Formats: sequence, C-alpha cells, structure tokens
Amino acid sequence: MNSVLQWRLGRRLTWRLWLCLCGLTLGALLQPVTAGAAELLVGQPAPPLVLHALDGRNIASNALPGKVVIVTFWASWCDPCREELPLLSAYAARHAGQLQVLAFSLDDPADMALVRQLAVHLSFPVGLLGSPWAGAYGRIWRLPVSFVIDRNGRLVDNGWNDAQPAWTDARLERIVSPLLHQD
Repeated sequence: MNSVLQWRLGRRLTWRLWLCLCGLTLGALLQPVTAGAAELLVGQPAPPLVLHALDGRNIASNALPGKVVIVTFWASWCDPCREELPLLSAYAARHAGQLQVLAFSLDDPADMALVRQLAVHLSFPVGLLGSPWAGAYGRIWRLPVSFVIDRNGRLVDNGWNDAQPAWTDARLERIVSPLLHQD
C-alpha cells in the first residue's frame, strides 16, 4: 500500500473513532440523571436533609422525632407548585403539633424577593435548595415533588413514584392523614 493510501485510511479511522467517542459521550450526557434517587426505598430510613430556612434556622429532617415530615420541592415559576402551597400550608397548620413541612425552593437567589413574598403566607419554613441536587433524593428535575417520612424516620411515600405529584386534599388524606393518627 502506498503512503498516501495509508494516510487516508488512517485519517478515516481516526475521524470515525473520534465520532464514535463523541457519540458515546453525548449519549451519556443526554441520559436522565437521577443520581441517588434509586437508593430511596419505602419502609427504609429516609435520607436526611437540612433546610436552611429563610429565617436563619437550620432544620434537619431527621431531627424531628415523633413528627410526620413532608419534604417538598417547589419553585415560584412552577404553576402547580404555587397552586399546591396554600393547600399544603392549610393542612400543615391544622396538624401543626404532629406534622412538619420542609419546603425547598429551587429558585435562584436573584428571585429571593419573590420567594419571600410567597413564603410569608405559608405555615411552614421555606429555604432555597441552592442546587438541583438534593443528596440521596437525587437531582430534582420535576416539580413539584414531595417525600413523606413517618414518625419513626422511615420513608413512606417516594415522590418520584407518584404519577400525579401535586398535593390535593384527597392525596393528603390518603397518604398523610393515616400517619397522623398512628401512635
């Protein structure tokens, strides 16, 4: 084989190899990322999260023994979130001694004024998540999404598995109310 032909074959192989590597890399990047979410098992201890509330408090989900905890993720630009927040707030107020809601906003710090404006009307603490990553709960890619933890710190509702994730009266009665009546 002459050197010009070898050079052309080498260039073609190099180009094809480069395209394959780019395709593999792009394919890996386009896969849905739910890092850690696969570790969430209903009936097992719920992964801890700490809410850095707008009022300066730090509230750890695993430091609320004896309370049912709803960990909810929302954003001011999410219409279903804005619809469910008043409903969830009223429910939490009715069950204040037994229930704690921790609300993590995915808003940017630049939107803090709007987050504060919404949070002032809520009966539970709100904080900015700061990143779409929420530890073992994975990357928050769908809003709203919530997780329910029983009085013993076990995960009883994995929000990633909910086909209709927004809270409704019926959903609260079905998932949370039974937990509030258990000793």
